[in-house]
Amino acid sequence: MVGAARLPGALMAWDLNRLPRISLHSTSLVRAPEVALEISRRTLLLLTANVSVFLLNGMWLDRLIICYQAVEDQLKICGFKRDADVFELFLSQKDLTEVIDLSRFKKLKYLWLQHNKLQGITFLTRNYCLVELYLNNNAIFDIGGLHSLPSLYLLLLHHNELTNIDATVRELKGMPNLKILTLHQNPLCQYNLYRLYIICHLPEVEFLDRKQVTEDERRAMITIFHHERTRIIQSIAFRGRVDASWNPRAPFKQKPAQRVPPELCSTTQKMLCW
Repeated sequence: MVGAARLPGALMAWDLNRLPRISLHSTSLVRAPEVALEISRRTLLLLTANVSVFLLNGMWLDRLIICYQAVEDQLKICGFKRDADVFELFLSQKDLTEVIDLSRFKKLKYLWLQHNKLQGITFLTRNYCLVELYLNNNAIFDIGGLHSLPSLYLLLLHHNELTNIDATVRELKGMPNLKILTLHQNPLCQYNLYRLYIICHLPEVEFLDRKQVTEDERRAMITIFHHERTRIIQSIAFRGRVDASWNPRAPFKQKPAQRVPPELCSTTQKMLCW
């Protein structure tokens, strides 16, 4: 059996020492059948739980074996004989739900995993050379681990199950080379000002959801999300004639009217008479 040796002992057999025992000094032997029935019930529950865990671990192991076989098939097709020679892997449309650890491929640059059934990304921890990653059309709801890919240039995550826009942005920050990103057809796209929010927090991205980020969008993003910066820019542009201390949330305060000098008043009256 392939995975039996890797399972903990507690999952392989139930512990008889933890089962309730019948006391020999019981006040009444009438309760003995009830105690025996309770022992049988707990034993059955324990066996059922262990069998369930064993089956789940077996299913997980089978999924890893399927992925391992898919990787090995691709290595043969591409003619790679050493792990150090592998720079690309085509694992799309393999019906994968789990992926084996790919850290052995140190020089992996291009990875295709789209159109599978993945839910997470825990298999990419030491692939520092990865440049393009295709994860679209899966069931991914958590992208934890992507922050360890500093060389990533292209990342396709559209058509997944990402719901937390803050967690997603937090994971994608710190990627200075990320230029192409897709997130459309995820639940998080329903947030108001979703596109401008992504542009604001990931300024290095040049193409978002297959559309180029424009200068107008960047200016709109600054106006909406960076009020302080907008005030400073306006103050510099108008040579200090704009009140840079203006706060859009503060109540409007009207400046006191200045009195016109008397000589100017007389001059104005003469001009009106003409």
